[in-house]
Amino acid sequence: MPMSLLYSWLFPAMWVSYLTYWWAVSRNVKETERQESAPSRLTRMVLIVGAFALLWLPSVPLPLLNERFLPLGLWCFWSGAAITAGGLLFSVWARRHLGKNWSQAVTLKEDHELITSGPYALVRHPIYTGLLLGFIGCAVARGEWRGLLAVALVFIALWRKLRLEEEWLREHFGASYETYSRQVAALVPWVF
Repeated sequence: MPMSLLYSWLFPAMWVSYLTYWWAVSRNVKETERQESAPSRLTRMVLIVGAFALLWLPSVPLPLLNERFLPLGLWCFWSGAAITAGGLLFSVWARRHLGKNWSQAVTLKEDHELITSGPYALVRHPIYTGLLLGFIGCAVARGEWRGLLAVALVFIALWRKLRLEEEWLREHFGASYETYSRQVAALVPWVF
């Protein structure tokens, strides 16, 4: 089976499985007390949909973006598949660990708890870390410049969300969140 055909089936299957799981568990959450604005959520969704389009359209109108930054080969493809799978599984672990405190948008829940164990002991935003790894893996497997642009779009979307979320968590949890944020990196363990 040619890699382009395998790419067009394997990666969508991973993402569809991931999104199906996410949808299935999205209803078992606490009631929302405060939620980010609709324009903020829409901006994030537009960036993420744009990233998906860059990765899965057969080509894009800017020829430079269709050029390769990695060689075509099995090593890049399967490395990318492993990175994607690992990132999505890390994100699922974080979602399960967060439990009823999870929400798709930036929110504060009733009786919101500060979770600092499990994947949250490694990074403060493990769901975002997992998503970024998922997109990085897709970019590695595709090997074209548009994959890197897709990663940049997702990073911008999640960074905007992260900053708002951090602001709200600092307001809500005060000194305990400050201490946690000094001890645990935001996205990359022990680095950033």
